[in-house]
Amino acid sequence: MDTIEKHHYLLRLEFLGFRYSGWQQQPGVKTIEGMLRKTIRFVLPKKSVKLLGAGRTDALVSAEDFAVQMIVKGEELQDLSMLAKTLNENLPPDIRLLSFKSVSPEFNAIRDAGQKTYRYYFCFGEKPHPYAAPFFGYFRGQLNLEDMSKTATLFIGEHNLKSFIAGSAESGTYLRTIEKCQIRENLDFTAVFFPAVSYFLEVSGKGFGRYQIRMMMGALAAVGRGELGPSDIKVALSDPDSLQLKNLAPASGLQLRSVEFNKSSV
Repeated sequence: MDTIEKHHYLLRLEFLGFRYSGWQQQPGVKTIEGMLRKTIRFVLPKKSVKLLGAGRTDALVSAEDFAVQMIVKGEELQDLSMLAKTLNENLPPDIRLLSFKSVSPEFNAIRDAGQKTYRYYFCFGEKPHPYAAPFFGYFRGQLNLEDMSKTATLFIGEHNLKSFIAGSAESGTYLRTIEKCQIRENLDFTAVFFPAVSYFLEVSGKGFGRYQIRMMMGALAAVGRGELGPSDIKVALSDPDSLQLKNLAPASGLQLRSVEFNKSSV
């Protein structure tokens, strides 16, 4: 029986995922978790540390608010604000620690995660500046945004999303509830080398399957090009085995916008 005292902490991160093969540590590739572990080992060389991310991000995907549970064996960490500063000084420039606080031992970053919000930033038409590649999905040609916006609302509610989840669902079910699904013009995420006009698909819900947002975005782009219609999306949501969709948007446009936890757990 493990009798060593354990202390639990919640870390909030933001990162640019363009150089990384996603969150989860994997052999032979650079990941956000791997880089965070390496930095923690350098700053706290004598501590036994376990990390638990509140979900996963795919390769090239970025996050403005990623949550990580850190479990430390032994003595409680002291002066968390100074520790956070030291970690930030040693993390690479494309990863930044936003906050670091103690949480209850009953807290679980996966189980207690409530609503998550993703944004998929995209542009179309004229090819954008290459510097915009880490931030936007680019679609050649023209897209009918009105048709895309109307179709996006079809995803709201509880649906079997098997047509929009790659592989097997981790939970064993494809049933998901989407609270928000809308397309808006991007006015708050700007730079001189960004496209003059760009947009985002914003999706909120409790849980998402593998590639789900990117497959939803890919299907909506197909609607915008006239390759699919709203009726095809309705069929995919009501009878997913009757229609196989293979539209996958590029990874770099996807950002995890926020993760909310049940208030009683943090």
